[in-house]
Amino acid sequence: MTWAGLLAGAAGCTGDGGGIDRLMGKPRSPDDAIRVTPEDGSKGVKGDEQLRVEVPDGRLESVKVSRVQDAHELPVPGRIDEDGTSWRPLDEGGLALAAKYSVDAVALDGYGHRSARHTTFTTDVPDERFVGYVTPENRSTVGTGMIVSLEFNREVVNREAVQRAIHVTADPAVDVRPHWFGGGRVDFRPEKYWKPGTKVTVGLRLRDVEAAPGVYGLQDKSFSFTVGRNQESLVDAAEHTMEVRRDGELVSTVPITAGAPKTTTYNGKMVVTEMLEVTRMNSRTVGFGGEYDIPDVPHAMRLTTSGTFLHGNYWSPDAPGNTNVSHGCVGLRDVKGGSSQTPAGWFFDRSLIGDVVEVVNSHDKKVAPDNGLGGWNMKWKDWTAPPGAEPQAKAEDPS
Repeated sequence: MTWAGLLAGAAGCTGDGGGIDRLMGKPRSPDDAIRVTPEDGSKGVKGDEQLRVEVPDGRLESVKVSRVQDAHELPVPGRIDEDGTSWRPLDEGGLALAAKYSVDAVALDGYGHRSARHTTFTTDVPDERFVGYVTPENRSTVGTGMIVSLEFNREVVNREAVQRAIHVTADPAVDVRPHWFGGGRVDFRPEKYWKPGTKVTVGLRLRDVEAAPGVYGLQDKSFSFTVGRNQESLVDAAEHTMEVRRDGELVSTVPITAGAPKTTTYNGKMVVTEMLEVTRMNSRTVGFGGEYDIPDVPHAMRLTTSGTFLHGNYWSPDAPGNTNVSHGCVGLRDVKGGSSQTPAGWFFDRSLIGDVVEVVNSHDKKVAPDNGLGGWNMKWKDWTAPPGAEPQAKAEDPS
């Protein structure tokens, strides 16, 4: 099956800013964003800080807030005020400590344009304690490329002690090994992708483990996840196509647009870590100037921490299958508001967090193993080498 002739008028990644402004009806700036407090990316937020979502004009359509502790996701109930301009939690007793919060909000502004925003922040942990924020979530079903990742709120000096306290096991059994990216993060994976149906259990026996002088662990938890079907997608930036394979069989060839010559897309294997029905994308948040600010990007799937997404796009109708116009993302045809009938919607509905998307034939370097869950780009001998014995963040094809 091919999407080559379907919906010829809707897709791409971020194109020229002037075209977007004309499409939206007026220029948009970062100040027009949905305002979330605490700020996106904040760390060590105190428990007494207030959580708020507000819009300067228009109305909030929906707000979803959740917190993750020890890989367990818990909803944060809240209410939108009668005038629709702000959201606040039902429980005003304060934020949970040692937690990671995520906020997804959608609003209509005074011009009738839909806008979305996704933010995250982490709350305070006592100075003498440390925790690991774990990926993926407990009881989730993930793709075969999922890597177990722990990011610590404090620098780990005694890596050996911390590593001994983390147990990653699989059923059916497979050799799972850790790799440290500095003292703040350790990832676990097998040599090859997980087999479909594998159940993976992660035990955190970190309570009272000394990670650094006078800094001890808090967590004594276990969680598990299940590996679903195998889906691997190959993006050819030169051919402007993406081949989608299930269990090794080609199920679709989708036209795409990748990074333009001056803003190319990374090569290499990337893993889906977030899936957002709609989100806002602003060039200033990923190191560009004011080239674009798109309030309602549909079917967005994060591939790297640095801001590479595979997403639907409705503003570059002739790009997919023909030319590369994005600022580094991979764009699929879509319509404003999103639709399951477009290539982007079709792919989004059939994807899982943990699926692998590989990019080839782009005029860019290979994605670093610590940019998102890029660890599949390291050779197994480098992955399993003792800390300090291997070149850090070296990107290679696994062998």
